[in-house]
This record gives sequence, C-alpha cells and structure tokens, in this order.
Amino acid sequence: MNHKTVVVGGGFGGLAAAHRLQSAGISTTLVERQPRLGGKARNVGVGSVLAPGGPTVLTMRHVFEELFDAGGERLEEAVSLAPLDTIAHHRWSASERLDLHADVDANTAAIADFAGAAEADGYRAFLADAARIYATVDGPFIRSPKPDLFALARAVGPLGASKIRPFDTMWSALSQHFADPRLRQLFGRYATYCGASPFAAPATLMLVAHVEQCGVWAIDGGAAALARAIGDSFERHGGTVLLDAHVDDIRIKDRRVEGVVVDDCLVKADSVIFAGDAAAVGAGLLGRMASRAAPYVSPRHRSLSAVTFVAQARSEAPLDYHTVAFGPDYPAEFKALFGNRTMPEEPTVYVCAPEPPAEPGGTQGILIILNAPADGDIRHYGEEDIARCKEQVMATLGRCGLPVTLEAAVSSTPTDFAAMLPGTGGAIYGRASHGWTASFQRPALRTRTRGLYLAGGSVHPGPGVPMSALSGQMAAEALIRDFALTRQSRPAAMSGGTSMGSARTATTPSR
Repeated sequence: MNHKTVVVGGGFGGLAAAHRLQSAGISTTLVERQPRLGGKARNVGVGSVLAPGGPTVLTMRHVFEELFDAGGERLEEAVSLAPLDTIAHHRWSASERLDLHADVDANTAAIADFAGAAEADGYRAFLADAARIYATVDGPFIRSPKPDLFALARAVGPLGASKIRPFDTMWSALSQHFADPRLRQLFGRYATYCGASPFAAPATLMLVAHVEQCGVWAIDGGAAALARAIGDSFERHGGTVLLDAHVDDIRIKDRRVEGVVVDDCLVKADSVIFAGDAAAVGAGLLGRMASRAAPYVSPRHRSLSAVTFVAQARSEAPLDYHTVAFGPDYPAEFKALFGNRTMPEEPTVYVCAPEPPAEPGGTQGILIILNAPADGDIRHYGEEDIARCKEQVMATLGRCGLPVTLEAAVSSTPTDFAAMLPGTGGAIYGRASHGWTASFQRPALRTRTRGLYLAGGSVHPGPGVPMSALSGQMAAEALIRDFALTRQSRPAAMSGGTSMGSARTATTPSR
C-alpha cells in the first residue's frame, strides 16, 4: 500500500485518526507542534506534586475499546481504568451538598433527601429524556460523518425529531423536570462540557447526562496517559511522530492535497487529516487554499475558554475526585461570560483532586477551572487578572465550606489557550453549541478538497475526549473508503515506528 497520509495535531482526534489509519496498514505521519502528544490532555508538575492540566476522566469507553481492538490490542492492557462510584460532589453553601453517583437508585434517594420526592421523580424523568435523545441521535447523527439536518430528519422521522428537543433551551427543558433551581443549575452545567451556556444551548445536550450515567472512569496517570498509550500503539504499528513541528501550510493544487509544509519543508502526502482546531483553517492560518475547507468562526460564536490553576494545595476538608462549588446566580454568570464577555463576579468553581494527600493534612495536586470568555487574542490576562481569579476561587470555596490553601500554582488563561490553539481566541470547544442549528454548523469530516479531512473537538460530532476520538476514527474510515484502500484484517503491533522530535522525513524545500 503506497498511500501516504499526514495527520496534523496530536490531540485525541489526531491520535485516533492516525492510529486507525496506521493499524489498517496505511503509512501515516503524525505532526504535533508541542513537544508531547495529547493536546490539552497533560499533567503539570507544581511544587512537589503532579496534577492534570486538562481532561480528567474517561466516558464512552467503547470508543477507545474499538480503537485499540482495530489495532489488535486491548484498552485495558494499555491503561489502568477505575470506575468512579461518586461522579461528582456538589455544593451551593457549607450546608447544601449533593453527590451524584454511578448508581441511579442512589442518586434518586440522594435527591429526595436533598430536595424532596417530587424532584427525585423529576430526576428519573430527566434521565429517561436524556436516554431517548442519545438513542435517537447516536446512529444517524453522532456516528454519521456529516452533520446533515435533513438526513437526520429522514432517519428519525417526525416523532424522533420531537424526542431530541432541538427547539427548547436546556434551561427551559430542565425547568420542566426540576422545580428546585439548584438542580437546574447542577444539570444545566452539562452544557459547559461543550463550552456552551445552558440558557442558549439546545435541550439535546441533555444527552450528556446519559453518557455520564453509562460510566465514568478515572485513568491512572490521567488523560495524558491514555494519549501516550495511543501514541505508543501507533508507533508500534510503524507510524511516524514529528514533535515540536509547526505546520505552516496545507499544500493544495487543482483541488487536491499535495502534502503539508512543516517548518518550511514540504512533507508530501496523498491525503491529510487536520485535527487541530478548525478555526485555524477558516482563519487562513494553514494557507489561503485550505481556508475554504472550514468556515470562519467569529468571536461572538466561540465557545468558552477557561482560567485554570494546577496547584499544590492543602485543604481543611477532604476533597472528592470531582467537586463543583456553584456560584449564587447562574443567569448572571452566563450573562457575563457570553453577553458582556467578562469574568463573572461570583463564578462556579470546579476542582479535580485525583489523588488524596500522602498523609492526613498534607498537600495534594489539584486542578481548578473557572469558565472564561474566549477573548485571549484581543485581551491580555495579566497578573492582576490571575490574582483576582484566585481570590474568587478562595471566596467561593470558602463560602461552600471547602477552605483550600494554594501553596504553589501554575495558571493558564484565555491568553495562554489562544497561543495553544491558534485562531480560536482560547475557545476550548470550537464553536459554541447555541441554538438548534449549532450542531449542524460544525464542519463535516470530509471537505471539498480531494484528500483533505477534518477531525477533533471543533468539528462534527462535537467536543470532549470521546467525541474527538470518534471524529478521528470516522475521518480515517472516510479516507479509507474514498481512496478504496485495502485494510489489513487483524494487524499485529510490532516494536518500531519513529518518533523524531523536530526531525523530518520525505521532505523537500518549500517554495
């Protein structure tokens, strides 16, 4: 098989695409601008501890089982996974607390104790609604290579279209299930998993609740360990990895891909999968010809960014794996983020503490996340902004009965994410999923250029680790079909492959 492919971007979309292609026997080079694979999935050392700086858990496990199985390997042999019994601990004040568990009956009882029997009934109805939505869109939309409104309508029919609730906002749909505003706040937070506001996102995103209820797993070593495992498997199958390598241009001639320009050298290829943020393509950062492959995303359509702190911390109360301390005014919070494009005065704070202290009262590594507007390309977040955010974190956690001391911390702001994700302003989830048409406005995996494909969380079917990986696999499958490439039945992984830092292979000087 002489077909050569270049995959640009070593996040989960690019890793999944490269792995699927190479395990099918297609010569594949994976190019990543950072010195490591994984994209936003990374671990950060601070003080004497290590903590995640990006995604923290795994859902939709079957996506990764399918990926490794296609390469003749097993997910459970590549990484160590442990199911979370308590998915998240939630607080509104020192006395208002609610845990969500993996067990639906335990959640029903907990919600009844927290807010009453009627709200517990509403929770079961909400989960049933979320399950119907997921079942309706899984095949004809999520696993389709193109976000086609009319194809989805034909597949599900008028009754199916009503099940996915595209014309209701998430907040209004939640109001039909829950009278308690705290529960609407809790489950409305699922919209932020896609970088959206629950007041503008379609109720279709309630499907996230079903995905989470199907299982959440902690990964030993974090999401970065899963990324390394996929990359290692890719190299064992003979793939080539280029790190610290900047792609300047996707070279196109006569509406057909010729290769990519990597640090002024042309890497020739018969096909290219771009798995960075598609906004960079639409903004012309990969060349004028390639810019036609993805739409320009205006700042007002960007999803959320974040201010994060990876910290060595000491807590006066034990921290759960996931803790959410809610701000007191959710509408005001999202009005600030999307309306005024400012940081909220009293933000919701997310804390991930994957490992307990080595000894009682000791320090531990934690990740703190605040939602932020994606304006890192037009506004510089300086030391004063970081200090203000840190004060807000301490105030919110203190109000919720979780006083935490940060003994050392490394921060990231929309300015940093804008540098990490060119063309996005720091948006972490691509285009915001606002309005009923938003999901259909994400770029498809195929483009109009022969041999050029898109993958990752900024394109169809959406953001998040499993969706990004699914998009990569589907882009690879589309490429295989389009070029009528012969797939090996059960490839065997071997020692080998090439990881070359900034080295180059099969290059010619670019003009």
